[in-house]
Amino acid sequence: MFWIAALIGLSAFAADLKRDITFSSPGGLPLTLDASIPEGKGPHPAVIIVHGGGFVRGDKQTYVPPLFPPLTEAGFAWFSINYRLAPNHQFPAPIEDLKAAFEFVLKNAKEYNIDTKRIAIMGESAGGTIVAYYGATAKGKLRPRAVVDFYGVTDWEYHRDQLGKLSEGATSWIGLTELKAASAMTYIKKDMPPFLFIHGTKDEQVPFPHSPRMCSEMLLKGAVCEVFTVEGAPHGVGPWEKDPAFQAYKKKMVEWLKETMH
Repeated sequence: MFWIAALIGLSAFAADLKRDITFSSPGGLPLTLDASIPEGKGPHPAVIIVHGGGFVRGDKQTYVPPLFPPLTEAGFAWFSINYRLAPNHQFPAPIEDLKAAFEFVLKNAKEYNIDTKRIAIMGESAGGTIVAYYGATAKGKLRPRAVVDFYGVTDWEYHRDQLGKLSEGATSWIGLTELKAASAMTYIKKDMPPFLFIHGTKDEQVPFPHSPRMCSEMLLKGAVCEVFTVEGAPHGVGPWEKDPAFQAYKKKMVEWLKETMH
């Protein structure tokens, strides 16, 4: 990913990019992350990034690279993580892996010059589903300061009704009997961290209503959330890169994180 390093090198904030750091080994399977740490005094706010891929494919350098430069340029540290994939690993394995990554960042906060009170989580597609669930259920010191969900599935029962059937990746991850238990919507409560939902209106894989439906329920419970609509956008920040009209989300994402984690 040379172009990522080049973009980071040209950013307003210089950053040290560290690759392939093992943060957990569940069942003897090493899970790694890449870390971008701003230079300077700190401690820095941090974002843990979770990739998409339908729960069955992808890694820490796929689907999510468009998110790296705006975070780096804004002075955020970020950690892009791998997690266990279906069909060999089912729910809640990726949730446990995100928790392990969060614990790793907390434990090594001094080494990476991270502010432990300003750690957000961010994910796209399957990663959005994972961060939404984790954000709705995490407690205590493992509760993130903020959650950014890019077009994640928030309600699996609604998703099944909308699409007629669940994808092979989804069924291999959660099975058909775990729909409610695996849905972030099930765990909405007042003391959730603030959520920013970012979703394209022409998403054919995860219908747009997932995001406003969950935000509406959060607001009814007294939680804090916002939906940023990307008008006409399909599924995936990668495809969004091809159209300048879809790029406003980057400015919104950074400004919202700064305001929420001030």
